[in-house]
Amino acid sequence: MTPREQLEKAYALAFDPASLNELWGRIKRHEIKDIAETAKLVDMALLLHQTLPEGGYSSQRALKRLAIYQARARSFGLPCFLRNIRKALGADAPLEPGTVPPEMVRDIALPELSHHTAANRHIADHSR
Repeated sequence: MTPREQLEKAYALAFDPASLNELWGRIKRHEIKDIAETAKLVDMALLLHQTLPEGGYSSQRALKRLAIYQARARSFGLPCFLRNIRKALGADAPLEPGTVPPEMVRDIALPELSHHTAANRHIADHSR
């Protein structure tokens, strides 16, 4: 994966409940081939939930989008889910608290977060 692809995947895991749920399903089914790479992506996703940086980020628009993603993700419990997935992958060393690394603040678009949308996606997946 390129660094950009890694960052996009980390954003999806950090802020898209469906992506995180898909990863959890793959872990439960023992379908993860590279646990170290997956743990790295989960760590990157957790870094995106830290305090916003005061400077060094790419743009004000990217910072605002990340702030909105962080706020919306809280109602889904995504940071806690990520910590639990991290434990399931065997990564037990704590992450240092701090700020989101400024180079990770990028204007990456994700699907709109909505409890209604997530519930519909869940229902659609199970009706097949």
